[in-house]
Amino acid sequence: MQMSMAATGSDKVRPMTKEEKRVILASSLGTVFEWYDFYLYGSLAVMIGAQFFSAFDTTTRNVFALLAFAAGFLVRPFGALVFGRLGDLVGRKYTFLITILIMGVSTFAVGLLPSYASIGWAAPIILIVLRMLQGLALGGEYGGAAVYVAEHAPVGRRGFYTSWIQTTATLGLLLSLVVILSLRIYLGEKDFADYGWRIPFLLSVFLLAISVWIRLQMQESPAFQKMKEEGTQSKAPLSEAFGQWKNLRMVIIALLGLVVGQAVVWYTGQFYALFFLQSILKVDLFTANVLIAWSLILGTGGFIFFGSLSDRIGRKKVILAGCLIAALTYFPLFKTMTSIANPALDKAITTVKVQVAADPAQCGSVFDPVGIRTFTAPCDVARVALARAAIKYELVSAPAGSPTKVTVNGKDVPVVAAIPANMTAFTAAAAEAGYPKAGDASIVKTNSVIPTTVQAWKVIGILTILVIYVTMVYGPIAAALVEFFPTRIRYTAMSLPYHIGNGWFGGFLPPTAFAMVASTGDIFFGLWYPIVFAIMTFVIGMIFIPETKDRDIYQEH
Repeated sequence: MQMSMAATGSDKVRPMTKEEKRVILASSLGTVFEWYDFYLYGSLAVMIGAQFFSAFDTTTRNVFALLAFAAGFLVRPFGALVFGRLGDLVGRKYTFLITILIMGVSTFAVGLLPSYASIGWAAPIILIVLRMLQGLALGGEYGGAAVYVAEHAPVGRRGFYTSWIQTTATLGLLLSLVVILSLRIYLGEKDFADYGWRIPFLLSVFLLAISVWIRLQMQESPAFQKMKEEGTQSKAPLSEAFGQWKNLRMVIIALLGLVVGQAVVWYTGQFYALFFLQSILKVDLFTANVLIAWSLILGTGGFIFFGSLSDRIGRKKVILAGCLIAALTYFPLFKTMTSIANPALDKAITTVKVQVAADPAQCGSVFDPVGIRTFTAPCDVARVALARAAIKYELVSAPAGSPTKVTVNGKDVPVVAAIPANMTAFTAAAAEAGYPKAGDASIVKTNSVIPTTVQAWKVIGILTILVIYVTMVYGPIAAALVEFFPTRIRYTAMSLPYHIGNGWFGGFLPPTAFAMVASTGDIFFGLWYPIVFAIMTFVIGMIFIPETKDRDIYQEH
């Protein structure tokens, strides 16, 4: 306890003690493991869909696979409530020991789960249950790790200490990409799709064993121990955190003035960037993963830098500056990435004119962020097909009663009932007019884990800038949230806004942004999603968020 409660100036400059290093290692390693597990499913969703939703056609099974992935995001706030309450009642250490066990066992079980062909509908049902357990566990893990490290950190260094936890999401993603890419290369695509996809899930048991062993050696956090000895623990953390307006107000302000902006910048820089490369720019899966992996390697140190910087100039300044800079530069960065990664597409966007002419009364909303809607109106079918084919289009009004008509540089392309058939026809017509074909030589590509072309490294440079934005907003966020709430309800109160922000506003960013693209025909329109929320957080944060870097987290406030 003396280690963390000594508020001396020397604490700000002294090196970490051995015990502090163990605290950070125990918290960070476990969180790396949990993010690794979570990202595995997202990266392998298509293969998992083929294994567990094989009763449906390819498009439908992919939708169900993504919905199963989304289930993990949906339940994260509920995990925050369950485990946040437990953490404030019984302690930080034992709570996030439970979360890692739930996450680890659930992930290992996915690797062993028989497919639909073996046990029928039980397979997808069990899979969804396991995904929800993973989401619940992750909802309690982050808050526990952040609170545990911050309550051990010396005064004036909480940003630096907790920033190590912030690297774990990126490192977990990087680890999952490395394992998947290595197995793809070693086994080949066929064997990996048949059985090799299970291996990354099964390998997680070794990370689980190491994480649990390290956490069992740790002691309870000094702040919680002090509160327990003094008998000042909350008897009802949930009702105190969310049933009293003074605390609920803090939760709402933290969500809107810090976390939402942080979440959309984070998910844009890592997940939407990967989606944009693959689905919009038509970069092959291997190349896209390699480019993202290198940007993570080059940019991850920013978490430590900006976490440490926030100890000197303040959490608020760093986080809100990251939100504002990201919002102002997303359009030029993504447009530049397009011109470099797929120059033929960049040219076609301006030279090839694609129009959907239809009676406005026959055109509905094609907003479909979770991919479960069925479109039947020709106008809607055509627009969805063009969006999925990454073809920019313009919707123009036609006289009432007119049939839907698609033209590519003035040439009619028939519209049929099935979206896949339209995609094939539209893609062929667009390619004839100047859009790049599949495998176009101008599209960025690498055949090795170390890119050898200037084109690839230019794309990596842009992706690294996006990752640096992520590190600006995410590096200090743990310290900011810990300092924002009193000790007695800290675990509960900080976990909910964090997971609503990151699980819902962030987690649903890629599909919602793509739905916005489909609705407008503009491949860049989805960027308005993170831009609007980042600016909202900047404005609210500037007005309502206090600076907390010098706050005494052992005193109620």
